[in-house]
Amino acid sequence: MIGLIGKKIGMTQVFDKDGKLIPVTVIQAGPCRVIHRKTREKHGYDAIQLGFEELDEKKVNKPALGHFKKHNSPPYKYLKEFRLKVYKDIKEGEVFDVSMFKENELLKVTGISKGKGFAGVIKRYGFHGLNRTHGVHESFRGPGSIGQCATPARVFKGKKLPGHKGSSQVSMLNVKVVKVNVEKNLVLIKGAVPGHRNTIVRLRKEL
Repeated sequence: MIGLIGKKIGMTQVFDKDGKLIPVTVIQAGPCRVIHRKTREKHGYDAIQLGFEELDEKKVNKPALGHFKKHNSPPYKYLKEFRLKVYKDIKEGEVFDVSMFKENELLKVTGISKGKGFAGVIKRYGFHGLNRTHGVHESFRGPGSIGQCATPARVFKGKKLPGHKGSSQVSMLNVKVVKVNVEKNLVLIKGAVPGHRNTIVRLRKEL
């Protein structure tokens, strides 16, 4: 599996050859440099560490700067690791850009979803709530009974209850590439992608 690190720019719409309107997400992907090459013999698995958005050395702490200098690379703001199934001949220092993607190709897109704050069970899990009839009050949007009686006298872990909604890693499979702009390092993905504007996402080719 190989791919790129990108930044979600926003959403727009384009027309296909038949004049059909397609909603797309614009992602600025790459160029990404191979910072570190991991091998099965030395690290136990094959992977590459990609860097995205080059930084000034003044903005990097000393441990990170030492890592970059060890691998003869300029500092980068974002680092992500990609496991390798093929392309085992990739070496440190190589640079990848959006030219690796083609129109109508299917990708796996991973990002952090929008944070929705503290939410109740109706918004978080889609509970229906109680019927608003005579005799029911002050618990229309509650989760209902959650106790376990005398045995085991506790609430089991994993129970669907109010809590923090969103702000978690989400992966979307088989997302189609609508258009690739190599000059501006842009990829147009059909439909929505997890996260708000400027969210860092990973675009991966399933191989």
